[in-house]
Amino acid sequence: MAKTDAKATSKTTKNAGLEQVLNQQVANLNVLYVKIHNYHWYVKGNNFFTLHVKFEELYNEVTLKMDEIAERLLTIKGSPAATLKEYLELSTIQEATGKEDPNTMVQNLIEDFATLSESFAEGIELADQAEDDATSDLLTGFKGEFEKHMWMLRSYLG
Repeated sequence: MAKTDAKATSKTTKNAGLEQVLNQQVANLNVLYVKIHNYHWYVKGNNFFTLHVKFEELYNEVTLKMDEIAERLLTIKGSPAATLKEYLELSTIQEATGKEDPNTMVQNLIEDFATLSESFAEGIELADQAEDDATSDLLTGFKGEFEKHMWMLRSYLG
C-alpha cells in the first residue's frame, strides 16, 4: 500500500470514531432539547418565572449547538442522525419523566451538561488525533459554555 493510501486509511479510521462521537452529540442535544422544553412547560412554584425563562434560553442554545455539530459532521463527510428513533438509540441523555420538581430539573440539567462535557472531551481528543482543528475548536467552545452553565445552575441550587 502506498504511503498516501495508508495515510488516507488511517484518517478514515480516525474520522469514524469522531463521527460516532459527533452523532452521539447530535442525539444527546436533540433529547436534551425536548427535555428542557418539558421542564419549560411544566416547571411550577416560587421560581417559575426565573426557571421558565432560563429553560427557554437553554433549549434555544442547545438547538443551535445541535445544528452546528450536525453541520460539522456533514462537512467532514459524515451523516448525522436525523430521526427520533436514532436519537433515542444513540443518546446517553435520559428523557424527562414529567414528574420532576424544579430542583430536580436543575440537578438533572447539571448532570446532563456534565455528560455532554465529558463526551465533548472525548470528541476533542479524537478530533486532535484526526488533525481536525475546526471540530476540536467547536467542541472546546461548547465544553466551556456547558461548564459555565453547570456552575451557574449549581449556584442556583445553593
